[in-house]
Amino acid sequence: MPTYRDEGIILRTFNLGEADRIVTILTRSHGKVRAVAKGVRRTASKFGSRLEPFMVTDVQFYQGRSSLDTIQQAETLGPYGADIAGHYDRFTAASVMAETAERLTDAEKATNQYTLLLGALRSLSRGEHAPHLTLDSYLMRAFSLAGWSPSLDTCSRCGSPEDLTAFVVHFGGMVCATCAPPGSARVGSDTVEIFEALLTGQWDFLESVDRRHLARVSSLISAHTQWHLERALKSLEHVAR
Repeated sequence: MPTYRDEGIILRTFNLGEADRIVTILTRSHGKVRAVAKGVRRTASKFGSRLEPFMVTDVQFYQGRSSLDTIQQAETLGPYGADIAGHYDRFTAASVMAETAERLTDAEKATNQYTLLLGALRSLSRGEHAPHLTLDSYLMRAFSLAGWSPSLDTCSRCGSPEDLTAFVVHFGGMVCATCAPPGSARVGSDTVEIFEALLTGQWDFLESVDRRHLARVSSLISAHTQWHLERALKSLEHVAR
């Protein structure tokens, strides 16, 4: 059908011409959609503010002949953008989430990724947890959904469950002492415990962990993320760890 409607999260926008804007949206039922919002940069626009990053919006699209659809209507469902944009740490964390979601999804339906991002942005906007914890938990879960969860309980090279002493990104997670290459990041059982807590949302435990241990795990998650995406995330360098 040339016209369709869906719920979506605004991932990214950029200007087109003098008054239009191209919007990248992760939708619940149609995957990632790129569409033109005509005239939204004019002061008289009725829905320009509803199409800002991190907003959750009910959108009506017109499917034309070009690669870009056209946005006909937009109604706000979750006004998370303002609460996120007003705090630097929330904004940078949300930017990494949006960029990651954009890389991990395409035009195919990705309801699980949509639901995960929706929950993470809602939590960020409410300040439920420290933004860096919300971000790391989101990244662990997003890559798990994509089939790239790091191996934590067995060696990712030989499969042994014994003597896991290092985390090697290009091997896929934890490795045993025998398989660990020289210079690899040595970690202990406490690091694995943090990884597992991020995957399962054990917030009370995470908020009691020493910030230095969390920062080390964050660096490993960042490396894991960028290895599987095969290029750096531009927004990640601005995150305060």
